[in-house]
Amino acid sequence: MDLQDQLKNLFPDHKPSKEESVSNKASDIWMQDAPIICKYEKRKGKPITILEGYTGAEADFKKLAKELKTTLSVGGSFKNDKIIIQGDYRDKIMDILINKGFQVKRVGG
Repeated sequence: MDLQDQLKNLFPDHKPSKEESVSNKASDIWMQDAPIICKYEKRKGKPITILEGYTGAEADFKKLAKELKTTLSVGGSFKNDKIIIQGDYRDKIMDILINKGFQVKRVGG
């Protein structure tokens, strides 16, 4: 039983408004005017994808990093205001960010 079912049991007469029923994950993260830079590097012979240039809150950028890692099912980290994803996932990451409403700029290759 999830939270919505529990709330329905507690408050059976409550009718949720459209604002309550629609949850938009993109609205949780601050959108910026400047594009996020997506670049590819090799470190110790292994490919990585680096995202940098986010000017919002650090907590939002960490939330975005976690969402990207879980969506792609890959490892990664958040260090020095950069998201580091293991592997070359530039195209997939750019598609995800564009669908969320971000502007993305591909650097290199």
